[in-house]
Amino acid sequence: MMQAKDIMTVNVITISGSATVAEAVDLMKDKGLRALIVDRRSEDDPYGMVTETDIVYKVAAYGHNPKQMRVFEIMSKPCVVVPPDLGVEYVARLFANTKIRRAPVVQGRLLGVISVSDILRKSDFVEKPKRLFIEDEIEVARQEARKVCDEQGATSPACAAAWDVVEELQATASHQRSAKNV
Repeated sequence: MMQAKDIMTVNVITISGSATVAEAVDLMKDKGLRALIVDRRSEDDPYGMVTETDIVYKVAAYGHNPKQMRVFEIMSKPCVVVPPDLGVEYVARLFANTKIRRAPVVQGRLLGVISVSDILRKSDFVEKPKRLFIEDEIEVARQEARKVCDEQGATSPACAAAWDVVEELQATASHQRSAKNV
């Protein structure tokens, strides 16, 4: 099974949270990027991310001055991160469940970034599709649900949706077990 480290982009462009949104836009235009990883302020600080959608929805749509507004005001933080040894299928499931398109690959420090484009263009899921064991899928979904709930709150719609995924997988597993016993 291919892992995140096998298909991630290693030359990652980062930006400081104190940079202006205008600086972020210039950097994104110059490098042809749709998102930037926001540097940590210290070893204990989580990574953040600012996307073109953040800029359009939170700055341009409200007429804010991008030369005065700072990246930390509009970024997502903490952002979902991926360990380098996570299987590509699990990364794809994580992205599907959280509705994200990219995530930093982190193991103590930033190693790279993985995106839906990387999965589509660099992975072998077309040539070698892998069905995850339902029990593994349930465990991954549980871990992700806990993480989403910790990050967004136990009463958030994202938390409820994440636990719905767990329940659907458990129902599927139960149905499969009962079908085997017939």
